[in-house]
Amino acid sequence: MIVFNAPIQQDKIIETLTTYKEDGLTFEFIEKKGMKLFFKSNSEDEEAASRKAKEIIKGTSYGGVLYFQVTVEG
Repeated sequence: MIVFNAPIQQDKIIETLTTYKEDGLTFEFIEKKGMKLFFKSNSEDEEAASRKAKEIIKGTSYGGVLYFQVTVEG
């Protein structure tokens, strides 16, 4: 499970990741708990998928100035 800890722009993070469809990689939004957003990826390597998710968000117009953390749980 990929977990974003982001206090703001949560809706944009969800929209950006769930609509990402490049290189066969997809992200599915699972749930929101407070500041945490939980996603599943179709990748077997969740560490690599979490790095890619962070890269995707950092590459957006809002992501460059957004404070957030990405971790892998479970």
